[in-house]
Amino acid sequence: MRLVYINPNATVSMTEGIVAAARAACPGTEIHGVTNIDGPPAIEGPADGERAVPGVLALVEAARADAIVIACFDDTGLAAAQAAARCPVLGIGQSAYLMAVLLGRRFAVLTSVAAAVPVIERNIAAMGFAGQCAGVRASGLAVLDIDAGTEPVRARLAAGILEAQESGAQAVVLGCAGMAPLRGDLAARTGVALIDGVAASAHLSVAAAGYLTS
Repeated sequence: MRLVYINPNATVSMTEGIVAAARAACPGTEIHGVTNIDGPPAIEGPADGERAVPGVLALVEAARADAIVIACFDDTGLAAAQAAARCPVLGIGQSAYLMAVLLGRRFAVLTSVAAAVPVIERNIAAMGFAGQCAGVRASGLAVLDIDAGTEPVRARLAAGILEAQESGAQAVVLGCAGMAPLRGDLAARTGVALIDGVAASAHLSVAAAGYLTS
């Protein structure tokens, strides 16, 4: 089973963190990552997402995979990638929402900047998960700051998670790929059930690919 994670932004360190988190989630699976070097350094709103799509689709066409994951929480270019690919294509946002629903958890999302909130809200509504969502909140942290994962960043994310839980959520979805390597630390700091779309997509991709070949 070969999974390929496509990072729509051009930041290689994020790709590395994403792949490490996916491999930790599914240690027996062959997992690779590719970086959209033609994309913006980070995706923080619709304009960045639109700029990234052509490179994402080129990487989808070139991928040798049993399943592909779009590793931006906005699910950048997901529908077009699914239409173009010869294998299952999942998004980490999509996977996180689906995992929350499968676990029977009402969820809230904590993301990066305010510009990401409307995109995520539209995706949740379009996928039919609005009834299970307690809200989408911005941490106010830039994507590349989240990727750096410093102590002040972790402390601010932990505070945001606790605030999100107060909205009535039974789980908090980590709404940025850069949060994936921080999940264990943030769970220990908060005691909140956290859903990471990178780990969720690894499990769901293996299931989807296996279903097609069974």
